[in-house]
Amino acid sequence: MSRWVVIPDLQVPDHDQRAVDMVCTWIDEEWQEFTGMLIVGDECDQPEPSRWNKGTAGEYAGTLQKNIDRTHKVLAQFREVMGDAPIHLMRSNHTDRISHYIHKYAPALASLRALDYPTLVGLDALNITWHDEPYEFEKGWLLAHGDEGSLIRTSGGTALGLAKRWGKSVVCGHTHRLGLQHDHNSVNGKITRHLFGVESGHLMRLSAASYLKAGSGNWQQGVTVIDNGSPLLHPIIGNRIGGVEYR
Repeated sequence: MSRWVVIPDLQVPDHDQRAVDMVCTWIDEEWQEFTGMLIVGDECDQPEPSRWNKGTAGEYAGTLQKNIDRTHKVLAQFREVMGDAPIHLMRSNHTDRISHYIHKYAPALASLRALDYPTLVGLDALNITWHDEPYEFEKGWLLAHGDEGSLIRTSGGTALGLAKRWGKSVVCGHTHRLGLQHDHNSVNGKITRHLFGVESGHLMRLSAASYLKAGSGNWQQGVTVIDNGSPLLHPIIGNRIGGVEYR
């Protein structure tokens, strides 16, 4: 028996704190016996060292430490609500930004443990396990970020593409879409393979995504549960998570 709760892209400081608080309350009140938590990555936006900001005012904003501290604070919320249950955190393209910046512009600093992202964000203090590679959290299921393969525009398609490549079901983030796709095979009336591709949505404030034209994106807030190998998607709409209202 296993039940995992999946936390999607947060993009701190562009996260939706209201939604984060709702999810924590939902976990505490509605699903009190989770095996553990899976965080798909992009929990910290890190725009300062991104290649998009190179040479612009954003590179010199001086806000990186503040935003890392805010990320730690949000992760601490999840640790508090999960108690002693394991929490697994996946690497991602946004949390790769510091190491990419150092390797490109300050390679002499690359070996410093203090500049390693898991150290910077304080994962050891929160007892959160970091993963550099897709992580098999239970038999036949992998946690990934979603940038490991081709981006598919339909919800769930990116995750299913990875599942077909790897031969195991995949739950991931990256697309900010909440979606599920299947690829099941059978012969002589018997199922021979179950593959799921699950994309976990996001917990951002859409108003903070200034790079979206007219603030318009096919993105969905939500939280996902993998319950004994079965994915359950819970959209966040207003004050409701999967039909349960929070104030």
